[in-house]
Amino acid sequence: MASVTAPASTRRISARAAGVTPSATLTVDAKAKALQAAGERVIGFGAGEPDFPTPPHVVEAAIAACSNPRAHHYTPTPGLPELREAIAHKTRRDSGYEVSAQQVIVTNGGKQAVANAFTVLCDPGDEVLVCAPYWTTYPESVALAGGVPVAVFAGADQGFRVTIGQLEAAITPRTKVLLFVSPSNPTGAVYPRDEMWEIGRWAVDRGLWVVADEIYEHLVYGDAEHHSMPVLVPELAERCIVVNGVAKTYAMTGWRVGWMIGPVDTVLAASNVQSHETSNVANVSQLAALAAVKGDLAAVGEMRDAFDRRRKTMVEMLRGIPGVVCQEPMGAFYAFPDVHGLLGREIGGRRPATSEELAEVCIDVAKVAVVPGEAFGAPGYLRLSYALADEAMAEGVSRLADLFGSAR
Repeated sequence: MASVTAPASTRRISARAAGVTPSATLTVDAKAKALQAAGERVIGFGAGEPDFPTPPHVVEAAIAACSNPRAHHYTPTPGLPELREAIAHKTRRDSGYEVSAQQVIVTNGGKQAVANAFTVLCDPGDEVLVCAPYWTTYPESVALAGGVPVAVFAGADQGFRVTIGQLEAAITPRTKVLLFVSPSNPTGAVYPRDEMWEIGRWAVDRGLWVVADEIYEHLVYGDAEHHSMPVLVPELAERCIVVNGVAKTYAMTGWRVGWMIGPVDTVLAASNVQSHETSNVANVSQLAALAAVKGDLAAVGEMRDAFDRRRKTMVEMLRGIPGVVCQEPMGAFYAFPDVHGLLGREIGGRRPATSEELAEVCIDVAKVAVVPGEAFGAPGYLRLSYALADEAMAEGVSRLADLFGSAR
């Protein structure tokens, strides 16, 4: 029988999948954990997750759910009805945004909520304005949905907050969506009320959709305040999708429960897509999330106080290192120091020319894991999470100070 030769254009791996860059934060965290497993004492600043345990009442709800036969079977794709209702209530309580349960779809973590949002909004070639520095997953989610991510960079000199002028310069006839995040991962920037209102009004006037990620809504410090854009600009509500979840607020990163809030037609479309991808979120996790969002925010307050203390300590220590410039983060749990002053100098027997190379020196020589700015569209910076124990955090930054102090 004659053999059939595959066309030369046939790819073993699809171009779409091959073009995806692995999550830099998870890659760094995996390397740190591998070194720890090999007996190295590595300080990991890479992962963006609280070091606190999930609140006891949430764990107890999950334990009870395991014995409930209802949790052993499929449930509606958009989520348990009582959880969707509770999320709507929590949203009204925490941000003042009035939504119904029909506007909520429960997702497998915040990442699926982000992916759902761009899947239902983007056609091939549609452009999405992505404020940079950005979370590493955003542009990949846009591209996987067929959209084109367009980075709009705001550096430390402007507090990592984009301006109307920058957005106006980036818009084209193909622009459909603005991705807006406050508080920000990786910079900790929080937009003041008036700046957020101006950007929301601009989006309305330009006829754009806004995808607003509010996952860090409760983690703001000092005089900073979190605001929800569709609350400040009600006219935006019909063209706005809000993504959120329990991961950061309730120390539930591993439970994988997020949600997307939007106009009913977008939620229905997302549900149709999700029904073919993952169906419903694990019911035990949903019932745990129900206990979380129905409860008070006492545990959140305790975590925020600890993060605030660590934030101040980390920033003070980083500012004491020659060649490092660090803006004070006002939200989330990350510092994002500028390390341009260290590049090109001999450090740890090497001469790193980029922040990516500097991050390699940090883990190889000092056994400290940090995420390079390249992962966030911001070469010349490093991201350090202060969501780890005070002693470990202080030791890690001290190691960096010793390493960078040898620069020549």
